[in-house]
Amino acid sequence: MTAKQKKLRKSGVDNDDLIEFYSGDATALGDNESVGYLIKLANQVVMRNLDTELQPYDLTAPQWVPLLVISKGRADTVAGCAREIGVDTGAMTRMLDRLETKGFVTRTRSAEDRRVVNVTLTKAGHEIVKLIPPTICHVLNRHLRGFSETEFETFKDLLRRFLANGEQSSQE
Repeated sequence: MTAKQKKLRKSGVDNDDLIEFYSGDATALGDNESVGYLIKLANQVVMRNLDTELQPYDLTAPQWVPLLVISKGRADTVAGCAREIGVDTGAMTRMLDRLETKGFVTRTRSAEDRRVVNVTLTKAGHEIVKLIPPTICHVLNRHLRGFSETEFETFKDLLRRFLANGEQSSQE
């Protein structure tokens, strides 16, 4: 038994859960059999379709994300948005530049700490946040066409388990 298997056994993971679907052979990693590749393609197609549907609102899918994060109260600073979305602060600053130019957000320096830049939605930002969700639902529903309710729930459960496994691995 390897050290990793011993560690997993101690953490309550059964050996039956230790099936290795991939080996060191890179031939399966770049084709349509690689889970990572399929997830990447699925994300690209969803984002491309969202971009198309968001054009009438003068938004892109990546621009929508900070608006959502701010509206949900998950971040209220440039650094907080960057952390929440998983991009560097420079990229977030450029994204917020575009959103500010479009009138969706305002940025102000914190009075307590000049290094902190607070971000808030404008009136137009609050309005756009209300308009976009039906468009996103429409795009996602198109991607889920033909799924039964059971398949939809199974799909979400499998993705949650995939994510949880990845989170657990990153903490080991």
